[in-house]
Amino acid sequence: MIKNKLEGIVPPLVTPLLNDNTLDVDGLERLIEHVIAGGVHGIFILGTTGEAQSIGFDLRVEMIRQTSRLLKRRLPLLVGVSDTSLSDSLRLSQKAYEFDADAVVSAPPYYFAPGQPELAEYYEKLIPQLELPLFLYNMPAHTKVSFSVETIKRLAQNPKVIGFKDSSANGSYFQSVMYAMRDRSDFSIFVGPEEMTAEAVMMGASGGVNGGANLFPKLYVDLYHAAKAMDQDKVRQLQQKVMQVCATIYSNGKYGSSYLKGLKSALSVVGICSDVLASPYREFDGEHKEIIKRAIEELGSEVNTYSVALEKADK
Repeated sequence: MIKNKLEGIVPPLVTPLLNDNTLDVDGLERLIEHVIAGGVHGIFILGTTGEAQSIGFDLRVEMIRQTSRLLKRRLPLLVGVSDTSLSDSLRLSQKAYEFDADAVVSAPPYYFAPGQPELAEYYEKLIPQLELPLFLYNMPAHTKVSFSVETIKRLAQNPKVIGFKDSSANGSYFQSVMYAMRDRSDFSIFVGPEEMTAEAVMMGASGGVNGGANLFPKLYVDLYHAAKAMDQDKVRQLQQKVMQVCATIYSNGKYGSSYLKGLKSALSVVGICSDVLASPYREFDGEHKEIIKRAIEELGSEVNTYSVALEKADK
């Protein structure tokens, strides 16, 4: 379990796949070694970037088992247990506990959007049955509901609720949560959208859960440390690289899944893991993959981070 407040860069790992039902274990190992070499502060699996809602329960369990085995407790391991079913969330959280995860992460049950009283009651039923501490995960674009500030404060009264990750990209909402929780120095507050990470950290956030840290972990770690140190010149310099990643790697093609297609394609281009996506999504074709290759080349010196990490992974 996490004994101290978690801070820093916690990449939401992609789930490397060979097909819909088979984990790319070799790719997963390279990816884990790559992000560790980049200096990240924890690992989060089975979130949005990990395609948790597109892969089967057994494959999710295998992802937990293999990640834990490969990680060897070198960093805190957070496991997403979001589901429409309370019982399946609990089953998955139990597997996370059995395989030595440090905490679980849960977004609201989706499909029929719950009201705030229903949302609070759902978690008040879930939390007492968990073996591990919990991070609340706000992802309104996909769940159709956002945790109200009052609901967060209500749930955080339970000591098992140790943090909050916000992927709403709503700056004023994020600041409202930070203000409401200002007296809880032990409570971690992470931002998802990487465009906002430096600003959020400079305002007191705990860190970022940034998809780009799968690809360029050192870039995001350096950005976090610069923001923490209030080094505005370095933040401006590194922020330009982050925005270049967002504008090129994530914005290729007119797909709702372009972010994930681009990220997995880039990881494949640099030899870390396969670019297979779970159905119904498909990897980029040759034309779009060439665009990704050019985007990586244009990112310049940051590409050198790959070779350092991959050399360590191969030893």
